[in-house]
Amino acid sequence: MVNRLNLDRRTQAVAALVEGNSIRSTERMTGIHRDTIMRLLVEVGTDCAELMDEKMRELPCRRVQVDEIWSYVGKKQRQVKAGDDKTRVGDQWTFVAIDAETKLVPAYLVGKRDAVRANIFMRDLSARLANRVQLSSDAMDAYADAVERAFGADVDYGQAVKFYEAEAVGAGRYSPPRVIDIQLSTIAGRPDEAHISTATWSARTSPCV
Repeated sequence: MVNRLNLDRRTQAVAALVEGNSIRSTERMTGIHRDTIMRLLVEVGTDCAELMDEKMRELPCRRVQVDEIWSYVGKKQRQVKAGDDKTRVGDQWTFVAIDAETKLVPAYLVGKRDAVRANIFMRDLSARLANRVQLSSDAMDAYADAVERAFGADVDYGQAVKFYEAEAVGAGRYSPPRVIDIQLSTIAGRPDEAHISTATWSARTSPCV
């Protein structure tokens, strides 16, 4: 018979992870073995994805912002070696869409920051919306084509192009450089420039271990 955690212990572990604790620190705090925590993560993630696919449909969003959150699996990209499976280790990104008014998250996708994932992400987002929206993103090269393929002409789309300081301050600095300017541009339709932004989502970096 499988030894299964009771609800209180499962809730304790998930709460620690949601607060940003790593798997190993959650293991230390709760006394639950890391392998059990990882199995719980898979179980909860699968159930959440099924619930999202069922409920997040025909959404009446008006303004949606998309952004990407950086993380890494196993090792940072600069540590990836020729023999490593580059699809499974190194930099990974969470594509996130958020309703600027309600803070609802209608779509997300984890993977590499490339055209393939951008297209999958935008098709998924488009399929969940009930009406024309104003869409905002950063200037990632793949977005313009992905938005056109997913939404056609039925979108008001603008980009917020961020300009950063030349270099991060300090050797080995972990956080990204400071934004020194933002320029807005219309890509499709007639977006309201006052609402072209990706600032609603506050990205946090974290390792996946």
